[in-house]
Amino acid sequence: MQYTTIDGVRASRVAQGCMRIASLTAAQLDRLVRTDLEGGINFFDHADIYGGGACEERFGEFLHENPSLRGQMLIQTKCGIRKGMYDFSRAHILSCADRSLQLLKTDYLDFLLLHRPDALCEPEEVADAFETLKKAGKVRHFGVSNHNPMQMELLSRALGANRLCVNQLQFSMTNTTMLDAGLHVNMEDAAAVNRDGSVLDYCRLRGITVQPWSPFQHGFFEGPFIGDPAYATLNDALERIADAHGITPTGLAIAWILRHPAKMQPVIGTTNPDRVAEICRASDVVLSREEWYGLYRASGKTLP
Repeated sequence: MQYTTIDGVRASRVAQGCMRIASLTAAQLDRLVRTDLEGGINFFDHADIYGGGACEERFGEFLHENPSLRGQMLIQTKCGIRKGMYDFSRAHILSCADRSLQLLKTDYLDFLLLHRPDALCEPEEVADAFETLKKAGKVRHFGVSNHNPMQMELLSRALGANRLCVNQLQFSMTNTTMLDAGLHVNMEDAAAVNRDGSVLDYCRLRGITVQPWSPFQHGFFEGPFIGDPAYATLNDALERIADAHGITPTGLAIAWILRHPAKMQPVIGTTNPDRVAEICRASDVVLSREEWYGLYRASGKTLP
């Protein structure tokens, strides 16, 4: 497993997403988490809305039964999404953080992210909430999810020392808008449209770790591209290159993301321990430039 540094903290280059753990039995969750840790994954991603809180609760039950493992983990959760709206008010952030701490049965959160932008966000109110949580020892590091550069700049102006160190964004072999515009600069084609304000380059400039979500999905939760006949060319390339490296296409999809110099930290959502092990084995594979671009083009993308 490769590691990176996020705001001074040593974190695995792959994070375990916990959005789907609510349906697991205690034994299944135990096997999943131990497989993560044994493979080198020390970062666990939650959100207050996952399973309506059930995912955090289940993870908290695991920690209650295995308190010695908390020190081996970095736990991240997200807040700000409410039914029919977004809410970055001081009261909501503080309330959500306290509820997550209670459900996760931990005294502190390593990372707290704001989950999707709030059009009514008041940066000073967010800064007050962050500072309150930091001083109380409840949250150590902060970030955002699905934010563009100007939204992060607006927040950062008020945050002071509690800098944004993470931005969670959709990215996979088939969802590459963060790359496409940069490859099609000054071109009159659809790929040249800058849809996110050059967020990937901005995060690199500011030392913000990008956490790709849904790294195996195409579209917006439309299903995995691996094995999908609509992506036959990509799957042929995945099989061929994965075989050459002695890994699986699932592992290769993550190795492709890890090859990018931004040092992104993909969040895997699988609850299958065997797939987790595949990904951990593949995390040390470094693709050649020819292989990386070959997979990009095989996904249906073009180069000018």
